[in-house]
Amino acid sequence: MGKVKVAAFSVSLEGFGAGPNQSLENPLGLRGPELHQWFFPTKVFQSMHAGSEKGTTGIDNDFAARSFENTGAWILGRNMFGPVRGPWLNEDWKGWWGENPPYHVPIFVLTHHARKPLEMAGNSTFYFVTEGIEAALEQARKAANGKDVRIGGGVSTIRQYLQKGLVDELHFAISPVFLGEGENLFAGLNLPKMGFKLVEQKQGEGALHVVLRKG
Repeated sequence: MGKVKVAAFSVSLEGFGAGPNQSLENPLGLRGPELHQWFFPTKVFQSMHAGSEKGTTGIDNDFAARSFENTGAWILGRNMFGPVRGPWLNEDWKGWWGENPPYHVPIFVLTHHARKPLEMAGNSTFYFVTEGIEAALEQARKAANGKDVRIGGGVSTIRQYLQKGLVDELHFAISPVFLGEGENLFAGLNLPKMGFKLVEQKQGEGALHVVLRKG
C-alpha cells in the first residue's frame, strides 16, 4: 500500500501555512504567495502553470519534482478548490487552475455540500466527498491503486489528518518569511509524540526542506 503524504507544503518561520482572508483575489490569503517564492521560479512550476520549459533546476526544483512522484490521488480541503462557501449555487466554479489542472490523477475534495464529479483535462477528475476525512482517504487509496495519496491542504485539512494519525510522511518547505498571522499548521500538535522523526533536511535556494517520517 502506498503512503499518505504531505509534500512540498510551504510554511513560514513561525509555522503559518496560509495567510488570513482567503478570497478570489487572494487564494493563498493575504501575503500567502510569499510562502511560495521558492516554488514559483522552478522548472516544475513554470512547466505546470505557464507551459514553459524555462525555470530553475536546483534543490528547490528537485524537491518540487519529488513531491509529484508516485502520487496516485490527492485530497484537498474545499478552500483549496475555491473560495465558494456554503451550498453550491451552480457548478460554474471549476477550480483555480484553468481547464488543465496540474494533478492528472483523481482528486477528492472535502465538502459539506454534495456535487457531481467534475472531469477536467489531463485525467484530473474532482470528486466531492461529504462523508468526512476517513471516507475521502478510503476512496483516494482505492483510486491510487497502490500509489501514494497526497494531502494537498489546506492547513485545516492537514491538521485533521495528522490529529487522526493518518499521515505517514511530511515534507515542509520552510520559507524565510514571518507572516505574523494566518493559519498555523503546528499549533497544539506534538509531531515527535505522533511518531515523526526528521529523516532529511536540505537548504534550497529559497527554502529549507525538511522531511519527517513515522519511525
